[in-house]
Amino acid sequence: MDRPSLSGFCSRKIAPAVAALLLLAACPGSWALPRHETKAIRREIETLEQEWRQATLTNNVAEMNNLLSDDYIGITSNGTIETKAQAVAQRRAGTVRITKLDLSDIHVRLYGGTAVVTSVADLVGSNGDSDISGKYRYTRVYTRQRGNWKIVSFEASRVNDVDLRAKVKHKLSGDS
Repeated sequence: MDRPSLSGFCSRKIAPAVAALLLLAACPGSWALPRHETKAIRREIETLEQEWRQATLTNNVAEMNNLLSDDYIGITSNGTIETKAQAVAQRRAGTVRITKLDLSDIHVRLYGGTAVVTSVADLVGSNGDSDISGKYRYTRVYTRQRGNWKIVSFEASRVNDVDLRAKVKHKLSGDS
């Protein structure tokens, strides 16, 4: 009695599966979420951004604590790194106070269970005795954890006022 060869088994059973995997890998769009789900997730993230904004303005520490992931790391505009515990403690102590926070140019990009938000924040506030009022560009990263979106990372950079730099340069050069 003839036994089927191993090479014959591989070509009939494994080769089609490998070909299907290679085809899927070559078509990254096939892994994307349907458009209506992507829009819904973007709206959900935009809502969370507004919830964060409101919690910041009202110094709602409980809401901030809820929105931040336990492994959250933030990088402030002056390069300081802060953990969730540090960020919440500063808010609880009243060290950071924001009295105005307008968001614009909000963009949400999705990568599976990760959402990256970029935006411009125009704020009025203080950190201790320091005035931190101004315009900032920031990136905030959310990941889905146990069915909920949590903020895992944040980084802000102050937007330099180009007109102000031109005025200072003009003054320094002695032109009237």
